[in-house]
Amino acid sequence: MVVANKYVVDLNKPLVFQVGHLGEAYEEWVHQPIISKDGPRFFHSSFLEVLTRTAWWVIPIVWVPVASWFIYNSFRLGLPIHQLPLFVILGIFVWTLAEYLLHRFLFHIQTKTYWANTLHYLLHGCHHKHPMDSLRLVFPPTAATLIALPIWSVVKLVCPPSIAPAVFGGILLGYVMYDCTHYYLHHGQPKSDVPKNLKKYHLNHHYRVQNLGFGITSPLWDKVFGTVPPPSKADAKRR
Repeated sequence: MVVANKYVVDLNKPLVFQVGHLGEAYEEWVHQPIISKDGPRFFHSSFLEVLTRTAWWVIPIVWVPVASWFIYNSFRLGLPIHQLPLFVILGIFVWTLAEYLLHRFLFHIQTKTYWANTLHYLLHGCHHKHPMDSLRLVFPPTAATLIALPIWSVVKLVCPPSIAPAVFGGILLGYVMYDCTHYYLHHGQPKSDVPKNLKKYHLNHHYRVQNLGFGITSPLWDKVFGTVPPPSKADAKRR
């Protein structure tokens, strides 16, 4: 059990409808990670519980065909085939910015009311509290759809009809890369320097400076917006 704000969170009971009672203490509580591969129970209902668990391989199986369908629609609507890769790559690049903005301003929004705490815990807080829970690391397709729909609406608004599907298809491919990369940074054992550095960068966000280092697939936008974490004391000594 964890005592916070005079409320006791019982880690042996379903958590979702408990965490809201933490009030202003929720922010501190949720950033005290429990390092265990065994995830907590969220709901009493077995049906709801199943909906919160998603294996990483579900992401490419669901979303790569959807992205391919959107990209094909651009071709069907008259976009020359030699231009398709350009707008798909543009979509992937747009995703990297969306990834950063969502992570910084939505996933790390500070909450203190009962329902705001509860919703935040479901959205992202659970991942910070139990960062090694492998079945709650990637987004369930239903939750991802709720985020994808408004993004598609914006893309349709700013892009010509023949280009919008290719850009959105690229955004979906960028999302697949993001979620699979995110899973790998937690559970993979990289051997080369680039993934090693990305893993270190992301775990630093979890365990040392949670309010900085929002990039997952790249620290690019952290550098642009000034949210790169300062080096640790060990890194500073090595320099």
